[in-house]
Amino acid sequence: MAESHGGAKGPAAGAHTEADGSHHGGGFPPFESSSFASQLVSLAIFFVLLYVIVSKLALPRIGGAIEARQNKIEGDLAEAQKLKDQSDAALKAYESELASARTRAQAIGNESREKANAQAEAERKTLEEQLAARLAGAEKTIASTRTAAMSNVRGIAADAAGQIVQQLTGVVPDAASVNAAVDASLKG
Repeated sequence: MAESHGGAKGPAAGAHTEADGSHHGGGFPPFESSSFASQLVSLAIFFVLLYVIVSKLALPRIGGAIEARQNKIEGDLAEAQKLKDQSDAALKAYESELASARTRAQAIGNESREKANAQAEAERKTLEEQLAARLAGAEKTIASTRTAAMSNVRGIAADAAGQIVQQLTGVVPDAASVNAAVDASLKG
């Protein structure tokens, strides 16, 4: 019993002397060659444990987050492409409607112009017919006035000739000779 007691006393005393700094043979505990095997086993266990935790918990979460992000990006790109296709289709429809509206407007303009031309032509013809009727009436009036005037001219000329002969000669000429002279003069 004394030996075990003495044996226990020895290392405690040795530990006490090392703490006092009187023993210079020991180094930094991780670099001591007597503890390398246990440290390598602890490191391997810790590495395997860390690998299992990272591969089972962290990596699936990160992979899921990356995959979710990739799916979101692809979904957004697909949605953007769909919206672009819709806007392109809407633009084509707009351009088609615009071209159709221009064509209709041009057709309406041509039709209106043709109607206006036809109406103007009809009004011109109506006006020409009215003017032709007035002109014919005026020509008849002029012809009748001319005939009346000519018939009056003969009488006036006969009276004037009789007056002139009377003034010049002092003799009143007979009506038959004055009428014969006026008729000869009017015939040319």
